Amino acid sequence: MTTEMQEIAITEEKPLLTGQADTKDAELAARILLDQGQEHSIETPHGVLHVTLHGTRTTRRPAILTFHDVGLDSKSCFSPLFKFEEMQEIVKNFTLIHIDAPGQEEGAAAYPAGYQYPSMDIVAEMIPAVLQFFNFRTVIGVGVGAGAYILSKFALANPDSVEGLVLVNIDTNARGWIDWAAQKLSSVTSSLTEQILSHLFSQEELSSNTDLVQSHRERISKASNLVNIELLWKTYNRYVHLHTCPVMLVVGDQAPYEDAAVECNSKMDPTTTSFLKMADAGGLPQLTQPAKLTEAFKYFIQGMGYMASSCMTRLSRSRTTSLSSSYSMDGSRSRSRTLSQGSQGGQMPPSPSQTMEVSC
Repeated sequence: MTTEMQEIAITEEKPLLTGQADTKDAELAARILLDQGQEHSIETPHGVLHVTLHGTRTTRRPAILTFHDVGLDSKSCFSPLFKFEEMQEIVKNFTLIHIDAPGQEEGAAAYPAGYQYPSMDIVAEMIPAVLQFFNFRTVIGVGVGAGAYILSKFALANPDSVEGLVLVNIDTNARGWIDWAAQKLSSVTSSLTEQILSHLFSQEELSSNTDLVQSHRERISKASNLVNIELLWKTYNRYVHLHTCPVMLVVGDQAPYEDAAVECNSKMDPTTTSFLKMADAGGLPQLTQPAKLTEAFKYFIQGMGYMASSCMTRLSRSRTTSLSSSYSMDGSRSRSRTLSQGSQGGQMPPSPSQTMEVSC
């Protein structure tokens, strides 16, 4: 009885203020939205896409739209990067849209036998429906591996919708399903999981069998939608030329496709292309070196005219990497970027007509 009276007394002495509960609920909802995001199943002309949105649907700026690699989904490919502490300055200024390739989201039902997986071209054609659903006119794309290829195709078909692209581990000689089948026949002991791991990680990482490699081996091998992953793996093929918007190519110095990324860079327009080769980054730099990629991404965005007042982070103060930007005189949206080793002596950055390799 005494306990009950004390509980009543506390309630009477500190009554709940009007609107206080609603405010707390709103703050909690905002935190959940930022951490977990809003999941959507979006109808497109070619099927349904699973999409996760983080932040508010403000269209004053382009959304940051991501597309993952084979063997990954949006969470395993991008969560560590976009939850990284120094990335939050970017995250709070942009809406994030994470797309999962058809049937690749966590817990997706396995496709039936004989299912014809959409081509990379068709997957790219599904993206405009996502932009329309969220009412975004333009995006800054961030793609890894197969996702880089898909966003490249999307940018070529929809140049007015893409303000810039960050392409990690793009492969100019990506093997198609015929080559994959030939490899599988010649190496029966190489399982699908191991083939995908060799696509995601460097030989050094595989030999060392790092915790990251082990966690992805277990996740892929035990995936309930492994058949879907195999279908996407078979479909991933061919390289596409890019010349429609500013592009930042990113690759780890020990990545499986380091040479391919260098070759891709040699074929790109040097006035709109930045090339970033990361030291000690391995095959998945967005997971192993989020600080370096965050810094480069920030400069890339600043070069496009966004977040101009953003201060330099610890990384840039210790390793002064600069990004120069110039605008065309014809009033178009074309912009030039050059990543270069910076100078603390106030030297002018190099001409944006050249593309420089940066090992940071």
